[in-house]
Amino acid sequence: MEKNILEVKNISLSYQKDPIVKELDVSFMKGKISVIIGPNGCGKSTLLKGISRLLKKETGSIILNDTNMDELSNKEIAKQLAFLPQSATAPEDVTVRDVVELGRYPYRKVLQKVSQEEKIIVDEVLQQTGLFHLRDENINNLSGGQKQRVWIAMALAQKTEIILLDEPTTYLDLGHQIEVLNLLKELNETTGQTIIMVLHDLNLASRFSDYMIGMKDGRVVYEGVPTEMMTPTILKDLFGIEAYIGEDPVDKKPICLRFD
Repeated sequence: MEKNILEVKNISLSYQKDPIVKELDVSFMKGKISVIIGPNGCGKSTLLKGISRLLKKETGSIILNDTNMDELSNKEIAKQLAFLPQSATAPEDVTVRDVVELGRYPYRKVLQKVSQEEKIIVDEVLQQTGLFHLRDENINNLSGGQKQRVWIAMALAQKTEIILLDEPTTYLDLGHQIEVLNLLKELNETTGQTIIMVLHDLNLASRFSDYMIGMKDGRVVYEGVPTEMMTPTILKDLFGIEAYIGEDPVDKKPICLRFD
């Protein structure tokens, strides 16, 4: 039986008193890649912000590894869960290594310097993400795909069981999108980390997910494996499109051939 590592129960979230997520229930399986899909404004990003406590919930509870997150400090949560927002930015004049080292903040006291042990962890993550040769480069000199690898490396440096990513392929060309998603898939397979992300591209969502979650109007209305989710009926309800579904010739996952 699959174990749920994260459970969201009856959660409601608002922006400036405008309700976005409404009494939502959803669970995420340990060691799997779960992808959240849905139309713009349905609450996908808001849900991730609520889970990571960047946005205060109004109702409900979030259970992380069988513990209510209300009972955990921010640092305790940061040792179990990393969140990569949609548009991460770095200050001027910082190197790739500087940014990745920020991922170690939950393990350090205020003003404590990076230990030798932490430097080893950072080096390992830089190697793992193919960034070691760029470690002393100013992050603002990197390409979009390289920058996204740096942010992922920073999240990996936290050494968490769960990584949340809000549209990690935004603003990237197709080649860099595949590069980033292949990296996340490889990390999931080699480390067993649970990955939860929001994606807009339905075919990429199907290709790289173990489980898909469909949101609409602030609620989860569909969930299942890609073959259950990528159907004309569900896609019409979620996005208002007439979808024609085929099969990927390589991994046999469902793909949207065209939509009207």
